Amino acid sequence: MSQAMARGKESGQSCTILVVDDDEAMRKLLVDALQEQGCRVIESESGKDALNILKAILPNVIVTDLKMPGGGYPYLRQLREGAPYCPIVVMTAYGDSQSKAKVLECGVEGYFEKPLRIHDLKTWMCQMCLVNPCGNIPIL
Repeated sequence: MSQAMARGKESGQSCTILVVDDDEAMRKLLVDALQEQGCRVIESESGKDALNILKAILPNVIVTDLKMPGGGYPYLRQLREGAPYCPIVVMTAYGDSQSKAKVLECGVEGYFEKPLRIHDLKTWMCQMCLVNPCGNIPIL
């Protein structure tokens, strides 16, 4: 878990989000946006690292890239097995209808193509938190 870093305020956070992306700039953008919502964010730069994190921490929501080291469809299936009740959203710069269908077959609840609109992701997160209450993400 050396690549993962827990970030955010230490108190008052009841929603934990795992952000997985090998692009450091994208990861930082997501981490900052979600921390602004009052969430505890754990970040990972690879699929392998994310799966190791799941052995120690069960997040409320997982936001992950698809094409990255240790990523892909087998990785998504392993995420689903490791966190069977956790909403998962996939972001990809390589989106098409066939990829989207395969992602959804892996048990993923959300799918966004990059470039990602942060507002859209926040809206999705709020909807997931209404369905699976996980803490203090305010309604936008």
